[in-house]
Amino acid sequence: MEASGKSRLTAEQEAEIAALRDQRAETARPVAPGLEEILYKPLPVLDHGFVRVIDYMGTDDAVVQAARVSYGRGTKRVQEDRGLINYLLRHWHTTPFEMAEIKLHVKLPIFVARQWIRHRMASVNEYSARYSVLDREFYIPEPNHLAAQSASNRQGRGDILEGAEAEEVLNLLRNDSMQAYDHYALMLNEGDGDARREDRQGLARELARMNLPLNFYTQWYWKADLHNFMGFLRLRADPHAQYEIRAYADVMIDILKRWVPVTHEAFLEHRMGAAQLSATAVKAIRRMIDGESVTAETSGLTKREWVELCAVLERDA
Repeated sequence: MEASGKSRLTAEQEAEIAALRDQRAETARPVAPGLEEILYKPLPVLDHGFVRVIDYMGTDDAVVQAARVSYGRGTKRVQEDRGLINYLLRHWHTTPFEMAEIKLHVKLPIFVARQWIRHRMASVNEYSARYSVLDREFYIPEPNHLAAQSASNRQGRGDILEGAEAEEVLNLLRNDSMQAYDHYALMLNEGDGDARREDRQGLARELARMNLPLNFYTQWYWKADLHNFMGFLRLRADPHAQYEIRAYADVMIDILKRWVPVTHEAFLEHRMGAAQLSATAVKAIRRMIDGESVTAETSGLTKREWVELCAVLERDA
């Protein structure tokens, strides 16, 4: 749902991307062919957002070379590289994955950015509304993502809003955002046309911006190493993560696959598709394997832990 007819990119950004993709440079460094295909291109997220790969350093080779240098062995065959990367992730080794890095240009709603920045493991440079005027671009959820507060989870969503209630909420979000931007532009007293008055100086940009709600879009450059990149994805691509940040994480998982396909495969196996169990949960599973009928009351687990274990084992709690 568009708040305006504007492109996700400015004309200047589109021209810059075209110029960058026209450039070709020879290099002796390993490159990721899949990532080269999308380099600089905006990958759409939500209604106005995107993720762009700006630069990267290292591939799967960088991981295995870093791991093997610690005991004086060089690179081996592809199958051995796959086994090593799986071993490293399975046993939670981190340093070899810090040897590859990636830099992204991300356009995202401010409330998503405030969640994202909690991952304090990257270099970030954000668009400054102190120096520049923000565009009239704000996030409005699609109706199928407009949900009530969950009754059982303070951080989650419940049933989807429908009918007149959903329409009222959408109208409030849209109208409030439009009005907030109108007032922002009025306070700035910048630009051409009827909105500008020669008898007014206008409020400083660093003050006028405080009137804008959290669904307005910001942009930043975000650079992280592969280890922390996967740490972000493990949390934010999880089904329990908020939909809006998960939408970005889903795009980034595809970027991971294009960048380091072997590591991506191991990441899905040992992080996204795996489960971490407590010592008590492991004991309960051993008792089940031995044929004992283990219940919530006899498992030694709390009620919540028991429900989580049953979900992992795909059995009724």
